[in-house]
Amino acid sequence: MKIKRLFIKVEGIVQGVGFRPFVYNTAVLNNLKGWVNNTSEGVFIDIEGYDDNLDNFLNELRLNPPPLSRVENINIVKKNPCNFDNFEIKESIEALDKITLISPDISICKDCREDILDPNNRRYFYPFTNCTNCGPRYSIIRQIPYDRNKTTMENFEMCPECTEEYNNPLNRRFHAQPNACHSCGPHIYLTDDKGIDIPLIGIIDNNQELNKLHSTNNEAYINEKIIAWTQKKLKEGFIFAVKGLTGFHLVCDGENPNALSLLRKRKHRPDKPFAVMMKNINMVKKYCSVSNKEEELLLGVQKPIVLLNKLDNYSLPESLAPNQNTLGVMLPFTPLHELLFLKDLNVLVMTSANVHGLPLEHINETAVDNLAGIVDYFLMHDRDIFMPVDDSVAKVVLGREQMIRRARGYAPEPINFKTVAPILACGSNMKNTTCISKDSFLFLSPHNGDLENIETYEHYKSNIEHFKSIFAFNPRYIVSDMHPGYYSTQYAQSCDTELIQVQHHHAHIVSCMVENRLSSKVIGISFDGTGYGTDGKIWGSEFLICDHEHFTRVAHLDYIAMPGGDAAVLEPWRMGLSYLYHSLPKESTYIRDFYGNKADILLKIIDKNINCIETSSMGRFFDAVYSILDICQKVTYEGQASMELESLISTSLDRSNTTSYNYEIVDQDNQLIIDTVPIINGIINDLRIGVSKNIISQHFHNTVISFSVDICKRMRESHGISDVALSGGVFQNNYIFIGIINALEKEGFNVYAHSIIPTNDGGIALGQLVIANEILKSKVR
Repeated sequence: MKIKRLFIKVEGIVQGVGFRPFVYNTAVLNNLKGWVNNTSEGVFIDIEGYDDNLDNFLNELRLNPPPLSRVENINIVKKNPCNFDNFEIKESIEALDKITLISPDISICKDCREDILDPNNRRYFYPFTNCTNCGPRYSIIRQIPYDRNKTTMENFEMCPECTEEYNNPLNRRFHAQPNACHSCGPHIYLTDDKGIDIPLIGIIDNNQELNKLHSTNNEAYINEKIIAWTQKKLKEGFIFAVKGLTGFHLVCDGENPNALSLLRKRKHRPDKPFAVMMKNINMVKKYCSVSNKEEELLLGVQKPIVLLNKLDNYSLPESLAPNQNTLGVMLPFTPLHELLFLKDLNVLVMTSANVHGLPLEHINETAVDNLAGIVDYFLMHDRDIFMPVDDSVAKVVLGREQMIRRARGYAPEPINFKTVAPILACGSNMKNTTCISKDSFLFLSPHNGDLENIETYEHYKSNIEHFKSIFAFNPRYIVSDMHPGYYSTQYAQSCDTELIQVQHHHAHIVSCMVENRLSSKVIGISFDGTGYGTDGKIWGSEFLICDHEHFTRVAHLDYIAMPGGDAAVLEPWRMGLSYLYHSLPKESTYIRDFYGNKADILLKIIDKNINCIETSSMGRFFDAVYSILDICQKVTYEGQASMELESLISTSLDRSNTTSYNYEIVDQDNQLIIDTVPIINGIINDLRIGVSKNIISQHFHNTVISFSVDICKRMRESHGISDVALSGGVFQNNYIFIGIINALEKEGFNVYAHSIIPTNDGGIALGQLVIANEILKSKVR
């Protein structure tokens, strides 16, 4: 039998995921010889042997790659045999302008968890234990290829034992770049609120323990004492900033109402729900209902925050998630988290550590500067985080994962899509992400947050530069939103690159189309709070006919004055008053009776059209109803009004009830306009006769579902399209989302929605990029 030689190039997420040891072991098992190495283009394999053995090797490569890898392409070229002596793993090599796919940061694996809990293991109680199947990736990478000297682990020289593991292809820590142990790796330590170290002697409260400390250099023992002291202080109600895998968290005992109250007061966060981390899946099931799919998400390698329905006998403090039927829950995803839950703690608030409006804290010194007034103590470590990444947030709707915030554990995994040129999409201003195209991939960045100030803007620019660096990316075109006031738009305009501007809601729908691999025209329904329209007004209740390049606006809510501009977003009473003024007879005293003296000033502002941009926003319509029902007249976080309005529809109400308010759809200048006057009047009439707010909220939601389906039916009649794509932040409302899907499918429509791409503005950049690409293709034709 003749020896054959193959040169194989494997592209995909194949670095830092145990791919080379997998190749090595599979080759040795099949008596093959040659070499494997990492490059900036992927993994190269030069291998020779007999046909059957090579076939077995290729089958394993295709069918059973490492669990964290993602093979996008395998290219095979035959070469002349050269009689290799053995099979070896070569050093990484770098090629300019070639792309390498990067694994996201991954939660602790089962094997590493066993290591840190085993007193006989040398990594017992070591908070930075990891292997090729878990641990930090994207957050510590400075450059590609992914080797230790290009990560924030560069300063930690491996001890002989770790070096042996690192160099042994049979070990699961082979070429695990963050590999470390008590002897050679990062360490945890405690400080007070001013960043001054708390000495070990200060956390030990008896002479016997003190003598043991003096007589041992056992790092595991020291870590036990640090963790035990932290647990004790958390139980006592103190607040910590804990440095984790990809940034700091603010942490307190989630079962302690006093600690929660203190954290809300210090963080100036009176209403917005806190995310919690629970000890294990059984603890989650004690407080929340958990479906099979939700359990799969909670236990998976990404470990996002999952929004779960509270059980009827839910007994945690109401202040965790005020006025909500849901709770955001995640499970421990680092060794440090696992260790924190070993004793009496069951539920910890685990919310992103940042001052309101500022980026996530990830640097020790600046965390102390910015969080000193919020926390009592810091649980620090000395491994640098190069790129901070927020926690991902997801939920399960109709049996499918629906991403709300795509970040840790998910980004920057790519989407397959070939473009005509390298393009940078700058995203929206809220829930910002950016997106780049290179080769045949689209890379959507992790969540950047809201671009509200110079600090978040600088963070945004830094993240773009990092993406350019690690993906060797240089854009030939840049695409932005049309809104002139967005920081993201201003960034795009400041670049010396050809600019393409895209309408906000068109980008929403195209992002949904790309995720669902749709290219033909669809009916697009885009409901959200704010989007700059082609007429200079604020849109947000859009029914579009669109493809990847063009859109036509077919229908929307009637325009209403938005008195005070952006001030109306935080003060729903402004929209409530505006809708009442638009709907009620001019002689009515209802407005002044309801809103009091402050109504007079606002009515004059509307009459004189002072700072009163017109809006068709569905989000502002929800705000108005929220105000008219007198739930609250000011909000403290984005989306609060619609979330609390939805939460009024309790599980005790009959979900099959489709009663809705009257509405009219008017044909005006070749567009269908939803007249909201009958809806508002219906709500007022119900309030007057004492109908409960819960039922009014349900009828209002049913009305939005009803007119949405009616308009889609008219659009199908006039355009012959039965495919409907849903996108926009309002579709995070489960009642609206499920109701519209069920009603449309009952009428014979094919309905498409988001899953892995956020339906909110976190998906805008993806849509922007694909629209820009289509425009560029048209220019070439």
